[in-house]
Amino acid sequence: MSSVSNTRVPLIAPEEISLEDKKENEFGQLTSVEFLVAPKSRGGAPLRDPILDAPPYYVSVITYLNYLILIILGHIHDFFGLKFPKDKHSEIMERDGYAPWFSKFESFFVRRMKKRIDDCFSRPTTGVPGRFIRCVDRVAHQLNDFFTYPGSTSMCLNLSSYNYLGFAQSEGQCTDAALEAVHKYGIYSNGPRAQTGTIDLHLEAEQYIATFIGKPDVIIFSMGYGCNANLFSSFLDSKCLVISDELNHTSIRTGVRLSGAAVRKFKHNDMKALEQLIREQIVQGQPKSHRPWKKILICVEGLYSMEGTMCNLPKLVELKNRYKCYLFVDEAHSIGAIGPRGRGVCDYFGIDPSEVDILMGTLTKSFGAAGGYIGADKWIVERLRLDLTTNNYAEPSPAPVLAQIISSLRTITGEICPGQGQERLQRIAFNSRYLRLALQRLGFIVYGIADSPVIPMLLYAPSKMPAFSRMMLQRKIAVVVVAYPATPLDESRVRFCVSAALIKEDIDYLLRHVNEVGEKLFLKVSSGKAGGSMDGKPPRWDIEEVIKQTPKDCKDDKYFLI
Repeated sequence: MSSVSNTRVPLIAPEEISLEDKKENEFGQLTSVEFLVAPKSRGGAPLRDPILDAPPYYVSVITYLNYLILIILGHIHDFFGLKFPKDKHSEIMERDGYAPWFSKFESFFVRRMKKRIDDCFSRPTTGVPGRFIRCVDRVAHQLNDFFTYPGSTSMCLNLSSYNYLGFAQSEGQCTDAALEAVHKYGIYSNGPRAQTGTIDLHLEAEQYIATFIGKPDVIIFSMGYGCNANLFSSFLDSKCLVISDELNHTSIRTGVRLSGAAVRKFKHNDMKALEQLIREQIVQGQPKSHRPWKKILICVEGLYSMEGTMCNLPKLVELKNRYKCYLFVDEAHSIGAIGPRGRGVCDYFGIDPSEVDILMGTLTKSFGAAGGYIGADKWIVERLRLDLTTNNYAEPSPAPVLAQIISSLRTITGEICPGQGQERLQRIAFNSRYLRLALQRLGFIVYGIADSPVIPMLLYAPSKMPAFSRMMLQRKIAVVVVAYPATPLDESRVRFCVSAALIKEDIDYLLRHVNEVGEKLFLKVSSGKAGGSMDGKPPRWDIEEVIKQTPKDCKDDKYFLI
């Protein structure tokens, strides 16, 4: 009998859910103060060099062989498909004198690989993405060519949403504030300053965010991606240089390209490579003319959502000051979820926010709202208000969203619901550490730092990615799987997105099923050198031992790479 047969999360039919059940499904009740970890500041200390756990050689060989077989079979299928059942390949064939819609070569990966596992992506959901998430059931036909919907839903344990602090709730102070804003302002900006697109809530939200992140001024955007994609054009041109971490988000890359600035990238979090690159560029100057660069801007992310790693802010500030560069930090995933007060990487490292020239963040994740912000000195923000296309041509953030932002910030700081904000920060710190250390002790390879709420677990072989996703969905657990081109070809993974809405028993339930699925798919290939084993030997703890012992060890830094 399966070891998890008696540990299923109790599911309730929608018509039977009471108000109390609804609250519990969205945000779990803390069962013990032992399951809290108080986040600590590093006091300016830089990060240690990471220890990466590599799989055995046979895992890498099998991974590449998987891709090779898929590519060979895909090309054979294309060859015969273009000769016989041509109606199934019309999009890559010339027809009636018209060119094909897609190039056969360029669309090969999408047609022959991604489409085969499309049922693992973009699963429709309904309701609030809290502790549980309600997935709309669907049936795939003809290798995911299309889906049908029987009209039913499945309640799943939610490890797939960026609801870090659990503010995505249909009940509570944030929802009450949003509803009050709807009654006062309407759904759109119908306030006394509606003719300019600005209402008092915009100004209030900007002031709250500025105080929270420790910057003199802030400008709010209605879309986080658009914030980065249009920001750099306002203060960069072809005579400026951007030095970018190789794993920066595509929104940063898009924005830098649109600005026309020159770009140089450095290996992820490699401070020696970064310093060498800065020195080379200062010496060489601009191409052709070799004149000094007008500006040199270092671009990094606070927390990298694919890796679970964090920028080495103390070293970055040191290099920025030494070589007179500017520093831009994208805190999309770190603001609200990292640091003793939830105020992001500056709070986590104990660094004055004035040392970072531009702090960008999104309001969709930890705050359960929408949009993004830029925090900087007042003169920079005032310049952005004048010529930043995102704000000039886009719709402003609606009143309910602004009310959600303000309410969540006031909860984190303790201005309303005293103690609740601190509890949420301590719950996500415990949940992140517990899940990470438990997975390592079970023998899985896990990336990232101890306090990251995004926990990538490596799957490697492409066939194991859809298998893991489907097997977890059968067990009523919603997870996110990621592969090439979002990751290196041989490093497909599942990303567990931890939330303060989860309780310890939820993670126990998850671990039992991950342990069972991991054994069936042969995913336990850790060497033990990166964590989970104090003697450096491959960890293979029993699941019951992990669940019993690991929560006690979460408060001890010796079990983590700190």
